[in-house]
Amino acid sequence: MKPENLLQNIHLRTQKCSVGCPTLNHFLNGGVPCNSITELVAESGSGKTQFCLQLALSAQLPPSHGGLSASSLYIHSEFPFPIRRLRQLSLALRSTYPHLFRSVDPCDSVFVRGVYSADEFVQLIPIIELHILNSKFRLPVRVIVVDSIAALFRSDFENTGSDLRRRSSLFFKISGALKSLAKRYGLAVMVTNQVVDMIGGACPGITGMRIGNLTELYSSGRQICPALGLAWANCVNSRLFLSRDQAVNGNGELYQRRRLCVVFAPHLPASSCDIVIKGEGVFGVEMQQA
Repeated sequence: MKPENLLQNIHLRTQKCSVGCPTLNHFLNGGVPCNSITELVAESGSGKTQFCLQLALSAQLPPSHGGLSASSLYIHSEFPFPIRRLRQLSLALRSTYPHLFRSVDPCDSVFVRGVYSADEFVQLIPIIELHILNSKFRLPVRVIVVDSIAALFRSDFENTGSDLRRRSSLFFKISGALKSLAKRYGLAVMVTNQVVDMIGGACPGITGMRIGNLTELYSSGRQICPALGLAWANCVNSRLFLSRDQAVNGNGELYQRRRLCVVFAPHLPASSCDIVIKGEGVFGVEMQQA
C-alpha cells in the first residue's frame, strides 16, 4: 500500500465534525477531522470567524447528522467576541433542526474564553483539560476553536534572535498541547490565522518556499501569505485558505467572491469550493478540482 493511501485510510476512519453545510462537509470529506489541528487562513473580514462559530454550534448535532453530540470551547483573542452573530447562527440551527433543539439553546453549549497573549494561553492549557474532563452535567467538549492564533503573538515579540527563539518555542508548546488534547480526547481543533502582505516576492520567515498545493495565495487583489511563518506552518496538520475577491456574475454585476482552498491536508486533494455568507450561515456553492 502506498503511503498516501495509508494516510487516506486512516482519515477515513477518523471521526469528523460537520461545519454546518452539506456541500462544505462533502468538500472537506466529512468535515473537520478529530485528533488533529486544522488551520483556517484568511484576511480580516473574509468570514473565518463565522465559519468557526458555525462549526462550534454544529458539534452539538448527533453523529447521524454529522456532529459529535458535543459542546465546544471557543477561545478568542480579539475584541469583541461576536455574540450577536453566534445567537443568529444558533437560531438558524434551531430552525433547521427543530426536533433536536426544541427546548435547548445551542448557545448554552458553546463555552467562550478570552485569551490575549501566548503566555496566557500556555497557562490556560491545564484549565482547558479540566474543563474537558468535567463534563458530568453537560455535553462533552469535542471541539476547540482558537480565533486567532496570530493575535496571541501580535505585540509581545521583537525581531531579535532571542525573541524569535522564544516565539518558536511557544509555537511548539501551544501546538503540542493542542495536539495532545486532540488525540487524548478525540477533539477537532480549529485555529484561525491572519495573513501578511508579500514583501519583495517572499513571505516573511518563509523566503519564498512553497508550502502545500498552492504556489501563491491571493486575496482582495493582493499577494499574501499566512502569518507566523514556516515555524508555525509545521505545527498544524491541515491548512485551509479562505480568499475574497471581486468577481462578475452572469448578469455582468460585481459581487464579493469567497473561495475556500485546500493548501495542505493528508486526507484531501488539491481542490477549492466557492462559499457564500448569508444571515443563516456559511454555505458552499460549488466544488472543483484545482
